[in-house]
Amino acid sequence: MHDPDCLFCKIIAGAIPSHRVFEDAHAYAFLDIAPFGKGHTLVVPKFHAATLFDLPPEELAGIMPALQRTATLLKNRLRCDGMAVMQLNGAIAGQTVGHVHFHLIPRYAGQPAGWAPLAGAAKAEATDFPALLRQILG
Repeated sequence: MHDPDCLFCKIIAGAIPSHRVFEDAHAYAFLDIAPFGKGHTLVVPKFHAATLFDLPPEELAGIMPALQRTATLLKNRLRCDGMAVMQLNGAIAGQTVGHVHFHLIPRYAGQPAGWAPLAGAAKAEATDFPALLRQILG
């Protein structure tokens, strides 16, 4: 299923450029343009569903291996100390794009707890997408 008005469906279709980290038959993973940390990646099912509640179980089962493979790739290539996995459903929960997606946010020792927009050198490093892709994809 595809929604021609959905931002993420447009990204998956290639109508809007993205910084692709991983893709398979069920999922598309790309760097978040407003990252909470270096390597912040979104993993999106190719099947359009607004929330996790709307995603058919077989589609959820299809995206889980991609989520794990992408998280492992980020952990190994970025040498992070941990990984936050977030999935938000509905505006009240903080979901800003109406297409179910998972956030993979690498976490590093010494990093402050919590979630805040990046600034300064941390923001510059986390938004240097060409350098990040070289590091992640080799």
